[in-house]
Amino acid sequence: MTGPDRSVQVLVIGGGQAGLAAGYYLRRAGLDFAILDSAQAPGGAWRHYWESLRLFSPAAYASLPGRPMPHQSGHDHPDAAHVVDYLTAYEKRYELPVHRPVHVRAVEDTGDGGLLARTDDGTWHTRALISATGSWSRPFVPAVPGRKTFTGRQLHARDYRRAEDFTGQRVVVVGGGNSGAQIAADLTPHADAVRWVTRRPARLLPEEIDGSALFEIATGRVRNGGPRISDLGDIVAVEPVRRARAAALLPDHRMFTALTPQGPLLADATVWPADAVIWCTGFRAALHHLAPLGLRTGERGRIATDGTRAAADPRVHLLGYGDWTGPASATLIGVGRTARAAVAQIGEALGATPTPDRLPA
Repeated sequence: MTGPDRSVQVLVIGGGQAGLAAGYYLRRAGLDFAILDSAQAPGGAWRHYWESLRLFSPAAYASLPGRPMPHQSGHDHPDAAHVVDYLTAYEKRYELPVHRPVHVRAVEDTGDGGLLARTDDGTWHTRALISATGSWSRPFVPAVPGRKTFTGRQLHARDYRRAEDFTGQRVVVVGGGNSGAQIAADLTPHADAVRWVTRRPARLLPEEIDGSALFEIATGRVRNGGPRISDLGDIVAVEPVRRARAAALLPDHRMFTALTPQGPLLADATVWPADAVIWCTGFRAALHHLAPLGLRTGERGRIATDGTRAAADPRVHLLGYGDWTGPASATLIGVGRTARAAVAQIGEALGATPTPDRLPA
């Protein structure tokens, strides 16, 4: 492995929204840090979402710390391209030291209190590590019987771009979350037929519940017996989904038992002919680079955490992994809170003093 050998007080792995939020607070704390990002350009996973995707919330409720997201002209809810522009400008505004593209192979314990990150561009020594690699690089597809025998096209939601690519086709969309509902609704005007498959009956949230309300609930700001998200539903009722459901174009069907070469095998032993299957079945945390540290001591081999800190190694913080580090920590507005907490703990451990004047207004 070639490349220079460098040292920083804090190393951040991942240059998406979580990594940038961490960078904001690290800059504010006056710590010496670097952000390593495997992508070719700023924007994180937002660069790869499907073209019709829009945020659940207005721009004001989708901002990173310090800099509100500007309103997108003509749209109450910004699209993914607007988020990419915002993250690009955010990175530049705060002069965050992002190195890209850099792929981190492994993080090791040096044995003298430090950590060593081995990359495809040299090595980095650090005293504290923030892993903010998210899950986009690890799409999950369930082991459905016969999946490899299906002769049509299969793709994960991360590879879906536009509904026009499926014009005139019979498409099966698997997954009862927001991506499944939105992609199925996106396809209905273009595909010849859409079958939306979910494990349990789909539950849309009330129309007044958008991303801002979800954040209030998830972060505990709605107290005194207030509702839980799971009590209200599973899917945000964005306009395309509401419209498709109201027109009876988007009924949800229960999960099939297997895939045949022609399409899904249904519970009544009939086959639904299909040209494509889109798996909207989620992701797994991308944490392979931490394997040498032996942190997986939690339930089912997960990395147990205390807040954002890995229970097995307090030098390591996990940021932006959803339920691992708080239900709102994988959202644009929610990641700021966990980033601030992580950097505060790191700063205390390293003896740093907050210096807000280090940041531009």
